[in-house]
Amino acid sequence: MAKILLVDDDTTFGLMLKTWLTKRGFVVEDVFSAESALKKLQSEPFDIVLTDLRLPDKDGIFLLKNIKKHYVGTQVILMTGYADIYTAVESIKAGAFDYVSKPVIPEEILKKIQEALEQKERSVQKIQEKKRLSVPYVKGTSPEAEKLYEYIRLVAPTMMTVLITGESGSGKEYIARLIHAQSNRKDAPFVAVDCGAIPKDLAASEFFGHVKGAFTGAVNDKTGYFVAASGGTVFLDEIGNLSYDVQIQLLRALEERKVKPVGSDKEVAFDVRIISATNENLTKAVAEGNFREDLYHRLNEFSLKALSLRERREDISLFANHFLAASNQELGKEVIGFEEEVMRIFKNYIWPGNLREMRNVVKRATLLCQSGFIGKNDIPAELALPVTVTPEDFASRREKNEADLIREALMKTHNNKSEAARLLKIDRKTLYNKMKLYLIE
Repeated sequence: MAKILLVDDDTTFGLMLKTWLTKRGFVVEDVFSAESALKKLQSEPFDIVLTDLRLPDKDGIFLLKNIKKHYVGTQVILMTGYADIYTAVESIKAGAFDYVSKPVIPEEILKKIQEALEQKERSVQKIQEKKRLSVPYVKGTSPEAEKLYEYIRLVAPTMMTVLITGESGSGKEYIARLIHAQSNRKDAPFVAVDCGAIPKDLAASEFFGHVKGAFTGAVNDKTGYFVAASGGTVFLDEIGNLSYDVQIQLLRALEERKVKPVGSDKEVAFDVRIISATNENLTKAVAEGNFREDLYHRLNEFSLKALSLRERREDISLFANHFLAASNQELGKEVIGFEEEVMRIFKNYIWPGNLREMRNVVKRATLLCQSGFIGKNDIPAELALPVTVTPEDFASRREKNEADLIREALMKTHNNKSEAARLLKIDRKTLYNKMKLYLIE
């Protein structure tokens, strides 16, 4: 829930507005002066400060400048009388999100708050996107890796749709981001969509947008993923989780290159490049009637397979040292490397969780390491168990590993499935399907 700090010395008006906003799901704190507001901001973060321009000690401009200097992530909306409109307009130049005139119309304030929150979310996404794309990625030196990245280099500049397959944890999203970063669209948005996390009844709104009043709760216009990413790339992760009805809508949009927001009679053109990913067998899903064949071919103009670690054992030491460097930086450690026995164990282990599992193992070992080199006692004992792996053994061990990870996540989150899914970095639908598969209550 968004947190709002209301700053106004008119206690009657403040109480009325606080009550009204609280009923609409916001967490609202109120203070009556600029100094009190700054003290409150020092003790806890707020998404929005809603402040009167005229305050008993300082004015709203003073408060605005302090917030913009010390709390850049907080949006400021000014409330002002008609005579102060010029000052309010000038405040926008100083960093205010917007202003509303008194006497205040609650619905107008609500609209401004929602717009401010949407802008803040977009800003956060842009920062996170820059961080993700600036993180160095290890390509690998194995022949398989060289071949994969040659394919990426060839397909990136084109407009071909790309379907990325591969096991969980093998780096499918990073391949998608790499394609975007090497394309002619690299300066435009990259919008990642977790298809399994979108409720069926909201999918059309999320993908294509909606207009105000289209359905209960649609209090404002919403821009869908396809229009928001126009000029850039939409990454449809876990595409196999889309319901059949949504598959039909998606196919129509891709063919016409237009979307019709829910509740609108006007079509909006979009220009995006589509990259999809799945760890499911979509060919089998098509054969079983669970995935539309025409959509499958529309998404699969070019296919890439993310490599499992078992397919690139020559790159294991490279990745291990890459994750060690990242872990040292994150944890404030100075571990130099791995003992020879540990690297031998890494190269013999089957890595059912692939790069994600290795990253977690190395990070944990870095934390536990008390010397310059990670030793056998710093890594999980099961990595060193001697096994002769057959395909059947591998499948069984992978399932057990997944089941154990799911049980551990559920235990840590006190059976909160949404939190467990976030911890496992999968969507809720995938979690429910795996719990059903492994008979986890």
